[in-house]
Amino acid sequence: MSGGRPGDRASRTLLFTGKGGVGKTTVAAATAVRCADAGARTIVLSTDPAHSLADSLDVELGSHPTPVVDGLWGQQLDARERMEESWGDIKGWLADVFEWAGVDGVEAEELALLPGLEEVFGLVDIKGYVDGGEWDVIVVDCAPTAETIRLLSLPDVLRWYMERVFPTSRRLHRAVGPVLSRVTSLPVAGDAVFGSAERFYARLDGVKEILADTERTSVRLVVNPERMVVAEARRTATYLSLFGYGVDAVVANRLLPDGITDPWFDRWKESHAEHLTAIDEGFAPLPVLRADLAGEEVVGLERLRAFGAALYGEQDPATRLHDGSPLRIETRDADVVLLLDLPFADHDELDLGRHADELIVTVGPYRRAIVLPDSLRGRSVTGAKLDAGTLTVTFGAARPPTRRSS
Repeated sequence: MSGGRPGDRASRTLLFTGKGGVGKTTVAAATAVRCADAGARTIVLSTDPAHSLADSLDVELGSHPTPVVDGLWGQQLDARERMEESWGDIKGWLADVFEWAGVDGVEAEELALLPGLEEVFGLVDIKGYVDGGEWDVIVVDCAPTAETIRLLSLPDVLRWYMERVFPTSRRLHRAVGPVLSRVTSLPVAGDAVFGSAERFYARLDGVKEILADTERTSVRLVVNPERMVVAEARRTATYLSLFGYGVDAVVANRLLPDGITDPWFDRWKESHAEHLTAIDEGFAPLPVLRADLAGEEVVGLERLRAFGAALYGEQDPATRLHDGSPLRIETRDADVVLLLDLPFADHDELDLGRHADELIVTVGPYRRAIVLPDSLRGRSVTGAKLDAGTLTVTFGAARPPTRRSS
């Protein structure tokens, strides 16, 4: 990947995630070093609360971009200060409510900080870096998979809340707030709280469009050749597709090298071969990049360079390694079909519904409201099926406009 002046072209964002302990930080750091060595202005940042990026790069990193080597900057996000800017008033009100309910002051403060909320504000930095045009490549070492999915699904959930619940809540507050304040000591949310919620939403507005744009953003799953790790990666691929995020590669990390010939490792090598075959077949047509188990800890720029060279070979690590979008719309004769890739999804965990102009898709514990484009809003769902990892929803002919009687 060649370099260029900031703003010459759209940046690429690479998100690395996987089960805790699979080596995603090493893969992310090695990818960033390789991109920078190729001439791309690159920043690698961590949204994982258990930051290990600085250890991998063997440099001190703070909450702002820190130079690592020519063309490369690193950052370990301290989201608390960003969170306070938009969540402070809400946190204060929630703490007051919990104290009113009898919760101790310290415990009330803790309860007012929703689990995973701080990591969410890492998204704000990603959006800022993409919009700023200063970087060619933005590499993100994400939190482990469960936290990543919650992190990435928040813009969808928050948009739904802000467009439906928030206006109603605010109108209700203006109508009954003064009355409640006279008849009960329950703390009532004021304009400052609602303003804080609006700022919270504004900071994340547009994040989904960036991260779900498969031209600009790719998710890469890091796995080890272990049954539980592969099973979690399969679920992660399904949920990422559900929310519209494009996975363009799988990284099979810590494979036993062919040079290990000790008979003690024979069973391990057989097991790795079996799991690697399952990864190749199960995630097809995604490319599977391979990385052998290193003979020493992969720390520091030189070892990361060697790791990245072995992982990517002649490939440009910043390029999109697999084309395709998890959500597509096609016309078939008089019908229009919506196609949503849900790899590894099971019929028993899938539920589909329609509410006004939204298609509600639920897979296991995750639910997404897909806002239908104008071309589908006037059509009724006439069929749906899940086949070979793709959900196909068929919309029949458009309904004629309803005539109003004079």
